[in-house]
Amino acid sequence: MSNTTTETEQPPAPEDAAAERLSTAPVESDGPTGMGAFGWARWMWRQLTSMRVALILLFLLSLAAIPGSLIPQYQNGQGQLKVEAWKAQHGTVAPIYEKLQLFDVYSSVWFSAIYILLFVSLAGCIVPRTWQFVGVLRSQPPAAPRNLTRMPVHAVWRTEADAAAVNAAAHRLLRKRGFRANLSGGAVAAEKGYLREVGNLLFHLSLFALLGGFAWASLASGTGGKLMVEGEGYSNTITQLDDFNGTRFYGNQDLDPFYLKLDGFTSKFQTKGDQIGAARQFTANVEYYSGSDSSKLKKSTIEVNHPLEIGGSKVFLIGHGYAPVITVRNAQGDVVYQGAVPFLPQDANLTSTGVVKVSDYGTGPDGTKTQMGFSGFFLPTAPLSFEGTGPVSLFPGDAAPELVLNAFAGDLGTDSGLPQNVYQLNTRKLTQLTQDGQPAKARLKPGQGWTLPDGYGSVTFEGYKQWASFNVSHRPGNAIALTGAVLAILGLIGSLFIQRRRIWVRAVALPGGGTQVELAGLARSESAKIAEELAELAVDLQDDAPATEADDAPATEPEDGAASPAGEPAVPDDPAVPDDPGAEASDPAVPADQNSKE
Repeated sequence: MSNTTTETEQPPAPEDAAAERLSTAPVESDGPTGMGAFGWARWMWRQLTSMRVALILLFLLSLAAIPGSLIPQYQNGQGQLKVEAWKAQHGTVAPIYEKLQLFDVYSSVWFSAIYILLFVSLAGCIVPRTWQFVGVLRSQPPAAPRNLTRMPVHAVWRTEADAAAVNAAAHRLLRKRGFRANLSGGAVAAEKGYLREVGNLLFHLSLFALLGGFAWASLASGTGGKLMVEGEGYSNTITQLDDFNGTRFYGNQDLDPFYLKLDGFTSKFQTKGDQIGAARQFTANVEYYSGSDSSKLKKSTIEVNHPLEIGGSKVFLIGHGYAPVITVRNAQGDVVYQGAVPFLPQDANLTSTGVVKVSDYGTGPDGTKTQMGFSGFFLPTAPLSFEGTGPVSLFPGDAAPELVLNAFAGDLGTDSGLPQNVYQLNTRKLTQLTQDGQPAKARLKPGQGWTLPDGYGSVTFEGYKQWASFNVSHRPGNAIALTGAVLAILGLIGSLFIQRRRIWVRAVALPGGGTQVELAGLARSESAKIAEELAELAVDLQDDAPATEADDAPATEPEDGAASPAGEPAVPDDPAVPDDPGAEASDPAVPADQNSKE
């Protein structure tokens, strides 16, 4: 039987505490250190650079981004039109939102403040942590604690092999298993799993790069919008774009030079089943060339989520609709307007509204100069009757197209010099034409004409084309942000699944002869892996340090202040469990685990 003595638990020595610390994260302070303003400033800096505050700031940043996805933003494609439309519908809260910068969230003061604080927090966390980790890599593994039996898993046995030979064998076996091992002071210290901390640092650095990419994109990016009818083209200049939103380092003069033309547009919708009317294909067939050399004209296609990259810009397809081709003749029979007019969709079936402004109409029936305006609906698939439904389309495809128009005469206000919305008709100075005492209106199929009342001429619905709207985006930080996001995921996987662990082996010559072998392991988190590795190491070490059977004898104190050996060398020494005189000898290769419930 064995005689085992246990020591009263004492606070770990400083060197023991250093050996048991498996993280390079800076130690956080519970309160301000020092005196006066300097002490408070130092404490606040430590709080700002702590992981807890970084997570809080990251959470606040995600909350702050919610209004940007729910409320129209000036920076988005066609943002100005959408913001103005939203303000018109919500006149009460619009001024409050304007003061809170909710229409420009990502450039607002409060969003930028959270962003900058998170930036500083990450930088203050990464720099010292990286420096400490470099120091750990350059140093040897921490020396073995004085009492290895204090470790969560450990094993002890006695052998007749020489202590120096046992330590050398343990050093060789640990190196073979991929541990970074150091033999000194009569013990072997080994460590493994450094990629865990590398993954942790990679995650933080990648998050820093991700935020940096977004910051660079917000400072050096720009977006423009362009709507083109089939057959139309444009040069990417500020004068030909419908709208443009620049940033501090990307203005009108920085636009990428290229030419783009919409050759044709293909749209397909499901014609039967539960999802009738669902979009199945949107493809814009385009021609383009970069720079000013038209001889390098190329053909390509643009689809949803498949943009065309020209130079440093990407052209996205963001909208589609119909453009009726209308011809207007004045009272003298002269053609005063002819062209395709884009109508804007109002529902999923592409019921579209639009206006036609004829500023150069000439003289009316009474001989005075006048202007004409038309407003109405384009229905890709019109119903047989509007009774009960009104002018609505039944299907987004062009199965039965019709154009519904109302006519106005008077002053359009285009000569005042004030900007106007091309998709709205200001009727303040216009008079609606009447017929038989009712507002004049007409339903026209392709090829049909309408003779206007009171001798104002005629309108002919020649046919229709399709139009597509594009968003021209220049965002130089996207590649940095994407790379940062991918590396952050890889770093997070490494920090979660790689386990950093340490193993110590100490072989000590006993005064009465023989050698006591002690093994101990420590992992950063509770896991069976460290116990399995320690058990496998103990089994492999039996070839060089086989356990011996010992007679009953009182425990003796080993050299160098080592822990008291067990009288029976084959039994692992666990101070948490008192000796049971009736217990059977156990396998010396199996380490004791204080966390075990057995």
